[in-house]
Amino acid sequence: MPSFDVVSDFDQHEASNAVDQANREVQTRFDFKGTGSKYVLEEQVITLTTQSDFQLKQMMDILEQKLAKRGVDIGCMEKQEPEFSGNEARQKVVLRRGIDADRARKLVKDIKSAKLKVQAAIQGDKLRVSGKKRDALQSVISLLKDTDVGLPLQYENFRD
Repeated sequence: MPSFDVVSDFDQHEASNAVDQANREVQTRFDFKGTGSKYVLEEQVITLTTQSDFQLKQMMDILEQKLAKRGVDIGCMEKQEPEFSGNEARQKVVLRRGIDADRARKLVKDIKSAKLKVQAAIQGDKLRVSGKKRDALQSVISLLKDTDVGLPLQYENFRD
């Protein structure tokens, strides 16, 4: 029985390379000289630190450009509210990995409402779709590409 997995993932190594490149650019730019601006990547959280809100927005643009250039989908970024204390501005960006339970249930509901002859099952942080015909699975992929989930989706582990 043909099946495939729907996942939401990114390349951790490419993300760390993008953060390194962004750090290098911020250190060499004239408008960031002496501000102590930096990016720190811990696990899946990137912390942006600088002096003002305007510089924080510029740093976010630089980070998005570097991530996109390295092939990391910026749809996996969850920006949190900036924090201001004294002369320091800080913002955290969480890189989301996996499909949470609520989104997975919504995807299963969308697949079932399309009346396709497939079964969708939630398996941890991914979704397994199986059916008797390959064409039905391909139509599920096109259906999911058209729906806005709020996460970048990848389709892998296609078995015949």
